[in-house]
Amino acid sequence: MTQPGSGPDGAPPTAGPRILVVDDDPTVVEVITGYLHRAGHTTVVASDGGIGLQLAHQLGPDLIVLDLGLPGIGGIEFCRRLRGSSSTPVIMLTALGEEEDRLRGLEAGADDYLTKPFSPRELVMRVQSVLRRTMAMPPQQAAAPRRAGDLVVDQNARVVTKAGRELTLTNKEFELLAYLIDHPGQVFRRDELMREVWSHDIGDASTVTVHVRRLREKIEDNPSRPLVLVTVWGVGYRFDPPAEAR
Repeated sequence: MTQPGSGPDGAPPTAGPRILVVDDDPTVVEVITGYLHRAGHTTVVASDGGIGLQLAHQLGPDLIVLDLGLPGIGGIEFCRRLRGSSSTPVIMLTALGEEEDRLRGLEAGADDYLTKPFSPRELVMRVQSVLRRTMAMPPQQAAAPRRAGDLVVDQNARVVTKAGRELTLTNKEFELLAYLIDHPGQVFRRDELMREVWSHDIGDASTVTVHVRRLREKIEDNPSRPLVLVTVWGVGYRFDPPAEAR
């Protein structure tokens, strides 16, 4: 199912970032797509997780707005399968009171979430924030790769390697790591990271906690005893480069 303005083959026109909306509530879909269109985005809509996954792989959208409670393949399984082959940003929509499911969604690879009922304007703001951060930097702003021991973060290519092996990171995992590696030895509270990485002045700090945990599983030799991305108890998190990288 596609929204008005889509091309004759079912794919949206090339103008404007392409957003895949996966939700089975026609009213929610109508509101979301209306606001996204007015903000200059094109949209494609799927009413269940299976079709949504097919479109995600076929069309390569710039971002996915995903309902947690979908028929067929649910939102959490959708994220797990998507992350097997794609780092496309995902903003998950969840029902009020589904805190455990929200955390599971973040663990599965969602970049951010909004709780229903939500402000469509806030959704558009979050979509635009994510898209700004995932766009390639102009050449004049290109940054040299950051190195910390055997970890290398290339912000131009959006590639992270550890001991020469490329790591698979979601967009938000990459942005969190890139921000921390740019500020070695500095302690950040979770609300500060929400503001700097997610561009939210107010948000659920558990989003940061989950992303830190996922990141540690990929960059630490022993995630249960982190030496690089450390917790400063009662304050927040700090990136500690290995001694030889300082």
